[in-house]
Amino acid sequence: MATATLADPLTLPVTSTRRRRKLGPDLAVLSAALLWLAVVLVAAVAPALFSSGDPSALNPAMALRPPGADGFLLGSDHYGRDIVTLLAYGARMAVVIGLSATALGFATGTLLGLIAGYAGGWVDMVIGRFIDMLMCFPGVLLAMIIAAGLGASTTNLIIAVGISAVPGFARVMRGQAMTVRSRLYIEAANSVGFSPWRILWRHMLPNALAPSVVMATVTVGTSIVAAASLSFLGLGVRSEIPDWGQLLALGQPYLSSAWWITTFPGIVLTLTVIAVSLAGDWLRDRFDVE
Repeated sequence: MATATLADPLTLPVTSTRRRRKLGPDLAVLSAALLWLAVVLVAAVAPALFSSGDPSALNPAMALRPPGADGFLLGSDHYGRDIVTLLAYGARMAVVIGLSATALGFATGTLLGLIAGYAGGWVDMVIGRFIDMLMCFPGVLLAMIIAAGLGASTTNLIIAVGISAVPGFARVMRGQAMTVRSRLYIEAANSVGFSPWRILWRHMLPNALAPSVVMATVTVGTSIVAAASLSFLGLGVRSEIPDWGQLLALGQPYLSSAWWITTFPGIVLTLTVIAVSLAGDWLRDRFDVE
């Protein structure tokens, strides 16, 4: 008995060490993801820190220079513009559209789901049918239809991508609201005569919001991809400074002769979306959101 009792504590450092070794790579990957997101945000706020060139200046004499040639770190496009400069300035559009569209989808979907989950009855049915109608179309297809109808502009692109994100937020918030409304403090608020809006904003929303906040983190990445997809198809923002989706489209005819025009924007877009997803997964685990 004494031997068993003395031996048990000796296994604790081994278990702890194994846990640290298991968490080590995960922490390193998360740190790398957050570092990459910080770089993207800095590029969006101050793109001149990454390149002193003018993103709208054309230089046909330097067209299609490969990476490393003539001072072009990642090469130049068919107009002679530096790919690094275009990527840095394109980050601003990606971040603005990703955050704005997510905010629009979050606010609208959260409001609809909160009202449907609390009110129930015919209100829940009407909102549910509206959400079902939106969900009949895949997210990117719905955004494409809206963008084609509204026309090409930054505002319309944000609206199109934001509306396509509404159903997900509405469904998550509706489920949370239905769970929260059965708790004792909501019943107590109803019994003392609080107004429905006061119960919604002061009691239900703060206690049902965590899953939607975590979902919003992941939705930023999907919104960036959706906006890039619309830009690739010619339904995005038309400006002198192309965003990442436009760069992919502009470089498509030169895949065999100038692969770097599409490769580097594709890598940047992929890394950004993966980094956002990793941050969202960490938040989900941190707040124990299923």
